Amino acid sequence: MEKTSINWAQMSDKAIVAQIGNYVRQKRIRQNWTQTQVAERSGLNRWTISQIEKGEPITLMSLIRILRILDSLHTLNEFEVFEEVSPLEYAKLKKKQQQRVRNKKYTSDKESSEW
Repeated sequence: MEKTSINWAQMSDKAIVAQIGNYVRQKRIRQNWTQTQVAERSGLNRWTISQIEKGEPITLMSLIRILRILDSLHTLNEFEVFEEVSPLEYAKLKKKQQQRVRNKKYTSDKESSEW
């Protein structure tokens, strides 16, 4: 069976919440846990687990707790931000480093000649 990609941009907010709820329900069922067990392990009440599985909104903190218990925090990998240095900034940084190296060398040569 082929896995189809979801077009998140074309979904309504309510449909996205429902998709997240479906994901949580499927992960819970695969681990053979009840809503009560997930609730107890995450420190939430069963009503919150039921709400997300029904496609109702819950807080972000509650979702994080649920994902942690279901060993699914990896789903948040898309939120990781990598700082990238532009080529121009990189060139400026290298130039500064080269100037510092030259200054240190000049200073050390001058000191060694005085001895």
